[in-house]
Amino acid sequence: MKEQSKQSLPGIPTLLAIIVLAALAVWLLVGGINAQDTVRIASAIVLGVLLSVGLGGFFMVEPNQAAVLSLFGKYVGTVKEQGLRWNNPFLAAKKVSLRVRNFESGKLKVNDLDGSPIEIGAVVVWQVVDSAEAVYNVDDYESFVHIQSEAALRAMATSYPYDQHEDGKISLRSHAAEIAKHLTEEIQERLAQAGVHVIEARISHLAYAPEIAQAMLQRQQASAIIAARTRIVEGAVSMVEMALEQLSARKVVELDPERRAHMVSNLLVVLCGERGTQPIVNAGSIY
Repeated sequence: MKEQSKQSLPGIPTLLAIIVLAALAVWLLVGGINAQDTVRIASAIVLGVLLSVGLGGFFMVEPNQAAVLSLFGKYVGTVKEQGLRWNNPFLAAKKVSLRVRNFESGKLKVNDLDGSPIEIGAVVVWQVVDSAEAVYNVDDYESFVHIQSEAALRAMATSYPYDQHEDGKISLRSHAAEIAKHLTEEIQERLAQAGVHVIEARISHLAYAPEIAQAMLQRQQASAIIAARTRIVEGAVSMVEMALEQLSARKVVELDPERRAHMVSNLLVVLCGERGTQPIVNAGSIY
């Protein structure tokens, strides 16, 4: 089922024409009664009945709205021209909004890729682009959008870990742009048959489930401490290497392998000693 354009008549000129014909019908009826002319009376009655039926063909189309027309259950086309319109009075018109809409899903409780329970919610921005598919391919397209969006959010959340444990690995918390793109594509795939285009989908709420939130906080603190110590060790090794290179380049002292190893050991003790690491460890604990 694809959308097809349907022509319709402008409503104001058609309404004026009906008013003129109604006046003509009244004139025929009055004249027929006065002249005892049954033909004029019958003509006036027939014209009045036709005009009464014709009044049922008027419908209003607002900006960014479409009227889906059907004749005895058969789809005949869609009218998108704004204002008062007129068409076959036997056509049924169903209005569909083409405006951009959005909704926020509830906080869903799912397990991430690592199996940790998390709470996640999303904001979805969407609009109807094919009125015929929205009306006839699904029972209630608004409810369909909400349910399928939440199903896509659940499927997406189970495909990634909550936090990034390895460099280059995509996670829900650290790669917002990539996650939003995947979520948009996931929802769009499910809503394609409903004539709906997903403009944007992004995570609006993300947190560990309450039962493991404290344990995950301790894990983050431990990861911060390890990262801080790793940075200190890397810096100390670089400084020792630089010191040995400069000593050799300036020929300050000649170091045999044994004295070189001893100097490296002393420098590492000084640079990576407990006094040097304590302030950074405390900073990691605060984080």
